[in-house]
Amino acid sequence: MEIFQPVSYDEIIEVDENIHVRFNDAGHMLGSAIIEIWVNEDGKETKAVFTGDLGNNDIPLLSSPTMIERADYVVMESTYGGRLHMRNDDKANLFLDIVSETLKQGGTVVIPSFAVGRTQEILYELNNIKDGPSSEEFKEKYDILMKAPVYVDSPLAISATEIFRENSDLFDEETQAIIQSGDNPLEFNGLQFTRTADESKVLNEKEESAIIISASGMCEVGRIKHHLKHHLWDPKSTILFVGYQAQGTLGRRIVEGEKKVKIFGEEIAVNARIEYIEGYSGHADQEWLLNFIYSFITKPKHIFLVHGEPEGQEILKDKILETVEIPVTIPEYGQCYTLDDELTMEQAVEPVTKVTIEKSDVLDKIKTLKEELEDMEVIVKEEYLGEQADDDSISRLKLRLKEIEEQIVRIVEKN
Repeated sequence: MEIFQPVSYDEIIEVDENIHVRFNDAGHMLGSAIIEIWVNEDGKETKAVFTGDLGNNDIPLLSSPTMIERADYVVMESTYGGRLHMRNDDKANLFLDIVSETLKQGGTVVIPSFAVGRTQEILYELNNIKDGPSSEEFKEKYDILMKAPVYVDSPLAISATEIFRENSDLFDEETQAIIQSGDNPLEFNGLQFTRTADESKVLNEKEESAIIISASGMCEVGRIKHHLKHHLWDPKSTILFVGYQAQGTLGRRIVEGEKKVKIFGEEIAVNARIEYIEGYSGHADQEWLLNFIYSFITKPKHIFLVHGEPEGQEILKDKILETVEIPVTIPEYGQCYTLDDELTMEQAVEPVTKVTIEKSDVLDKIKTLKEELEDMEVIVKEEYLGEQADDDSISRLKLRLKEIEEQIVRIVEKN
């Protein structure tokens, strides 16, 4: 940390006499930034803009992404280049319906959530629901919701929430006005934070209906896997996804409808209700990605689309070409571009081939297996090797470990 220094948004910083940069609020999460870069070479100034992750325009806790007036070249994310989010009122109503229906039938709502950003937005939503319509139907749903405890089960999310509270000056104007009125959207009755592993474990021993918000958002690691193990099989419960699920992740497989998944080496049937509210994403959708481009008074000479799945990138590229007629490139891995009139490209790193991808997949599977084994070690220490463990439990565990050992041996022998 000694080599880092904080900077403010909208402050032009001199790197040296020929290079200047400015960070602008990207509205994606607390502290996220779009960076403008001015470079002088041989008496000519070139300006590049790198968006990083652009925020969803209607995240209530954060300001909207800063619009930039001029750029020669733009490197822009394209996560939701092919899709539109539902608007705020729609997602709030859907959220209330899903949660209240689950709680009414005695189930638990498990929300896999990113520790920074999405967790705080869900807490805001839970607090804000009280200002809904005054109909009898709404009142019934709201009463059901208010009777259920809400647990944030992630040490990082708890720490991040505290940082959000300390930096409310970065919230949008409407949220700041709510706080000044005495209503902190990150604090409400029934909200409880569980920091320790023991506190987390107790949550799955309770018989009450509850709302559990836990990381990681894509269900790859962390406490969320324990909650999935205890609730995925239960048809009364709901797993509610509120953020982007990358290909190959456990979260993506559940969202896409897999009927059985392996957690801690154990096969779990997916009987719970699975819901995905895309509008809670921290990323701008296609409309606001295009609005970012439309905001330039002096249009860029060229746009590079990165950080997205191929289909979405192609859709966004076509939209840009159709509406503003700015040339667009979707760079491949390892390509370097010289930002001049010729836009010369050099393949500086070996391009990704099918073999490369397959090798990467193998490494990813080994990494996942390693994480599974680390998680399993925790479970073994806490559950199987405790004083309450019986001979049958130990025998089942030894069989499961033998199966994993045989799988690893087969992979090694095959390769």
